[in-house]
Amino acid sequence: MKIVCIVQARLGSTRFPNKVLKKIGNKKIIEILLSRIKKSKYIDQIVLATSNTSLDTKLANFIMRLGFDVFKGSHKNVLKRYYLAAKKYEADLIVRITGDCPLVDSNLIDQMIKTFKKKNYDYISNTLIPTYPDGLDIEVFSFNALNKTFLNSKTQMQKEHVTPYMYQSGKFKIFNQKNRIDYSKFRWTIDEIQDYQVLKKIFKYFKPNIFFPWTDVISLTKLKPNIFKMNKDIKRNQGMEISEGQKLWNRATKSIPGGNMLLSKKAELFAPNIWPSYYSKSKGCYVWTLENKKLIDFSLMGVGTNILGYANSEIDNAVKKTIRNGNMTTLNCPEEVYLAERLIEMHPWSSMVRFARTGGEANSIALRIARAATGKDKVAICGYHGWHDWYLSTNLKSDKNLKDFLLPGLEPKGVPKSLKNSTYTFLYNRIDQLEKLIKNNSDIGVIFMEVSRNEKPKNNFLQKVRKLATKNNIVLIFDECSSGFRENFGGLHLKYKVNPDIMMLGKALGNGYAITAVVGKKEIMKEAENSFISSTFWTERIGPTAALKCLEIMQKEKSWEYITNYGKNVINVWKKLASNYNLKIKISGLPALASFIIVSDNFLKYKTFITQQMLNKNYLASNILYASISHDQNLLNNYAENLEKIFAIISKCEKGEDLIDNYLKGPVCYAGFKRLN
Repeated sequence: MKIVCIVQARLGSTRFPNKVLKKIGNKKIIEILLSRIKKSKYIDQIVLATSNTSLDTKLANFIMRLGFDVFKGSHKNVLKRYYLAAKKYEADLIVRITGDCPLVDSNLIDQMIKTFKKKNYDYISNTLIPTYPDGLDIEVFSFNALNKTFLNSKTQMQKEHVTPYMYQSGKFKIFNQKNRIDYSKFRWTIDEIQDYQVLKKIFKYFKPNIFFPWTDVISLTKLKPNIFKMNKDIKRNQGMEISEGQKLWNRATKSIPGGNMLLSKKAELFAPNIWPSYYSKSKGCYVWTLENKKLIDFSLMGVGTNILGYANSEIDNAVKKTIRNGNMTTLNCPEEVYLAERLIEMHPWSSMVRFARTGGEANSIALRIARAATGKDKVAICGYHGWHDWYLSTNLKSDKNLKDFLLPGLEPKGVPKSLKNSTYTFLYNRIDQLEKLIKNNSDIGVIFMEVSRNEKPKNNFLQKVRKLATKNNIVLIFDECSSGFRENFGGLHLKYKVNPDIMMLGKALGNGYAITAVVGKKEIMKEAENSFISSTFWTERIGPTAALKCLEIMQKEKSWEYITNYGKNVINVWKKLASNYNLKIKISGLPALASFIIVSDNFLKYKTFITQQMLNKNYLASNILYASISHDQNLLNNYAENLEKIFAIISKCEKGEDLIDNYLKGPVCYAGFKRLN
């Protein structure tokens, strides 16, 4: 009987890249592990099974220099890699060990091999019911068992983790080896940087000996307990329980402040420890996770950027042509002229345009131009307008000033205190508040507001704002970065027949490509020449190219009509289900940007539960939908069917017949800024 130990290792770990080549003392982790395994009395051959990607070539070469055999196989299908390695080296019995467990003990390996041979098992492990420290994980199984597993494993989890089918299918004679004393609370594997620190301290204590038995480490836990507190909060087998996307998110939070660049895409806002976070590809209203799982985006659709669906072929082909011809040169791209003229044509009140690449940039450009035109610094705002100092300075007076526009508890850290009292807020449809502000502050030169977002204008509100601005020589700015192209072709103000002095478009303008526009009257926009407003990448070619094609397609498809009607249908589903199950809900937003909340102290728990359950049905969905022309009736019908089952459970919880906590599989989603930083 040939016994082959196959060690699984690669360098592309999501949580701790290159970990097996990290040094402990003067040796690399994988070198220590293989040296300890080599002490086994029964193992005939040791083989490293790694991926066939270029990333793992360095690892393979290092192991071969040490004198061990290497097998390269599938990156994603580790089971296939194992099977082919075992077949190549003609293994009758396989010992499976992972490369991130340098404390694996040869005596324990031999003990398990003896047990396997004596009882004629198909599979044995010391992890089915853990009693050994995490990091002493050993599996022993026959080639026949591996062969059957290879032929019958269907899920990605089975293929990635090699042996689940053996111990879950009920088709094999299996055995779990227990230790007399339960030491499973200790963690001696390496998945996180904290694990690495613990292992370094362990080996430092025993140096230069690297062959000490695992029982000596148990003694060390009593002698120096502080060493082992560093990683005590890391959950055992976490890597098997969370997705690749969640692993990468956890990794991101260590290297990127806040984890990512956009609050709206934080995993904690949806379903912590469950939300997949990252995608590999997208098309229409579908996204594929890093594990290649296909999901229906019934949520943010790129935070409202993709009205025409992901990876629109016409837009992408136009962009590809631009890339082939060069995206950036010393000279200007002609597309920015064509796009400016097209936007002016759509908005006859305007005569000049400046471009940027983000909504925050466009808003700040517009405000700079408006201040230059009026010579006044102060601004009255209504709605959400980005992250820049001028906007967040509102909360220098009180952290509650933006509570109706953004999220409560937003701290203006880093915003110069000298900007205090430079920005004032007024509520939508409250013309009396705006009149009072202007009356009491003669140096207000700008009114900066969204046309409509969570509610419609009442009592000619917009007309009254326009009249007030004109009367007081104030520049009126409409932020249409979100509302543009949702209910009509262009800015939403066209629908209400109220013209601003400046208007910004973004989000949907490029269908996922970065482009925003500041559109305005000539007499005001000319002031851009009298201030310094300039940036290198505002001149790239991809954004204007995408926008021109996007406008062409939207006009042809009348996309605003489709997404508005679709949004209304979604809202009707929410209302109907709420009524059927006696739930009080509040609906906000334009139909194409609609959201709801269940009016309850447990709303965040309910939102988390909705997200969790919809993920089980392959939907990215919570309490909001940004509609696109890629969404169809079949998707809505299926969504409604699944949501009804969720609402039924929520209804029971609201009545006190059940507890929502019984259904949650992870932490509750977050609501505010403070809890995310």
